[in-house]
Amino acid sequence: MSIYDYSVEKPNGEQQALADYKGKVMLIVNTATGCGFTPQYEDLEAMHRDLHEKGLEIIDIPCNQFAGQTPGTDEEIHQFCTLHYNTEFPQMKKAEVNGENELPLYRYLKEQKGFEGFGHGPKALAMSAMLKKIDKDYKDNPDIKWNFTKFLVDREGNVVARFEPTAKMQDVRQAVEELLG
Repeated sequence: MSIYDYSVEKPNGEQQALADYKGKVMLIVNTATGCGFTPQYEDLEAMHRDLHEKGLEIIDIPCNQFAGQTPGTDEEIHQFCTLHYNTEFPQMKKAEVNGENELPLYRYLKEQKGFEGFGHGPKALAMSAMLKKIDKDYKDNPDIKWNFTKFLVDREGNVVARFEPTAKMQDVRQAVEELLG
């Protein structure tokens, strides 16, 4: 299987085949509207605005699995993002990224790039401390740990990087730009 064998559902029920993005760089993100990381939408939209014409596709998959921080309907999520962050990249239907009902795409992504830690700094320490309370073995599984985990896919469909929400957005952008050439 490759990334191009998967699809994600749009809010209207249509399937978005990832094969439609062959030759593009994809950034696949599980998002939330009420999270401390929600302002990352601003950086994601800036990347979309600046790099879409060069071949970047952002795949925004809202998810409510982390502290219920995306409680709205698909339409309410879309309205929030366009009103507060002027997002123009498409959002997919709200879905699960872990567990029994996780999207098959996320099972594949986690097999390609497992969890490698939150990095360093205050946000990384805070995330680690919080997750230890929820799951003392969180470091030992590839599950998505929180909102705004990002997977970077190159033009050939290879999952080349996983960025936890604590990663600096300028580092994410730099990796995207390197793949775009």
